[in-house]
Amino acid sequence: MKYTVITGASSGIGYESALAFAAKGKNLIIVARRVEKLEELQAKIKELYPALDVVVVESDLSITQQAYTLYNSLKNYEIETWINNAGLGEGSFIVDQNLSKVEMMLKVNIESLTILSTLYVKDYADVEGAQLINVSSALGYAIAVGSVAYSASKYYVSAFTEGLAKELEIKGAHLKAKVLAPAITETDFVKNSNDIEEYDYQANMPKYHTAKEMAGFMLNLYEGTETVGIVDTNYQFNLTAPIYPVISEF
Repeated sequence: MKYTVITGASSGIGYESALAFAAKGKNLIIVARRVEKLEELQAKIKELYPALDVVVVESDLSITQQAYTLYNSLKNYEIETWINNAGLGEGSFIVDQNLSKVEMMLKVNIESLTILSTLYVKDYADVEGAQLINVSSALGYAIAVGSVAYSASKYYVSAFTEGLAKELEIKGAHLKAKVLAPAITETDFVKNSNDIEEYDYQANMPKYHTAKEMAGFMLNLYEGTETVGIVDTNYQFNLTAPIYPVISEF
């Protein structure tokens, strides 16, 4: 039995992606800190698709060691797709940043993502059909003043994943590494990034996507052959070749 792992599955893009992959008949391992939200999602998927297996795993990826614990706990599962969707933001000028919050963001966006990606690649590089999808951001390709640390963390995700895709290609590996780069999406992200209780996207954003729309784009990336799925400045979703220039030592 094969599984798709989705981190950060308790809300937003991760939640909707779990539903989208379930609709494609994929057994799921859903991961997040908020177990009660995962169990609600598990029940919803089981009601819609009773034949599927949905495994709930609690993990706090702001604690680096838990990335290792998470991966090692899943060694007995055959994982055909690993989606690193968990991510945090920080919406302030650098001089005003809460460094504790920034440190937590870097651990989730960079450290845990790198650990989980590397462990998965080591085990599945030669497995036909295996995919790693890392969720970056359109701000991983353009610097966002007022969210520079967040933007820089997503630059890392984009560059790391595009570079990994090239290395896998050079090695003739079967596994494909891909980047999803959303723009503004209607989730709890803005509230959490800016430490506010409520945020009205319709009132404040001229353009944005819903989490369900982004989950659809995630599926397009999964089913396509290109490395990058990115939302452009006109809020159109495009599947493209790697964007960063590559210097190969081989």
